[in-house]
Amino acid sequence: MGKLASRIKDQAAELFIGAERRGVFRKLPAFEQNLSEYPELAILSENYATIRTECESLIRQQLRIPGMEELTSYTSGGIHQIAWKSFMFKSGSFIDENCALAPKTAALLQKIPGLYTAFFSVLEPHQHIKPHWGYWKGFVRYHLGVIIPDNNAGRKCWIRINPEAQDRTQARDAIEQGERYFWKNGEAVLFDDTFLHDAANESDQVRVVLFLDLARKMPWPLALLNRLFLWIAHQDKSVREIRANAKIKAA
Repeated sequence: MGKLASRIKDQAAELFIGAERRGVFRKLPAFEQNLSEYPELAILSENYATIRTECESLIRQQLRIPGMEELTSYTSGGIHQIAWKSFMFKSGSFIDENCALAPKTAALLQKIPGLYTAFFSVLEPHQHIKPHWGYWKGFVRYHLGVIIPDNNAGRKCWIRINPEAQDRTQARDAIEQGERYFWKNGEAVLFDDTFLHDAANESDQVRVVLFLDLARKMPWPLALLNRLFLWIAHQDKSVREIRANAKIKAA
């Protein structure tokens, strides 16, 4: 990420964290399962069967889906060096080549305002995403369970969040005090990824969730600033790099 974009990101992040502390907008719990504040997302769970069918087709085709570590040098290493892949629909703007491979899902995503990132997050069996903090308080993150092994009967596919661990100077073992959410097929959840979190697929099968980042609902002056900062950030070289590297190539 360029120096100017990085400076703007850091300053904006502090602004939004301070606004949340003052109660200007609501702090999310570890997991928000009441999505009434974001009614535009209902279209996804309502069309879960369609989304799953397209996702299963992509997996059957054995497409060359890039690993997370391949998307950009900015995110290489650390949590991305595991068997975790991304079928990317949108990173700032839609990736037409990928959308053509799952057109019905892409059409649903195109109806969601304020959407900045969208992909099928494909986590292979027996993988653990280490505790980490997300980068942008102006987003809310959405997960829809798409392919959850045995519908999580064995509670082997989970994400864990500690909403009291937002300060990056804290020890990552604070995740042990976090809450777990067990994905279910067709069920959705919202959360704030700037809280310390980790995730795992402890099953013997692949796990897929539809992963979105969308602009957080805020009072209009902050919402306008958020859109401005996001526009600037998505002009950065690292985001263009993600779009280029995320294009699906022949197996």
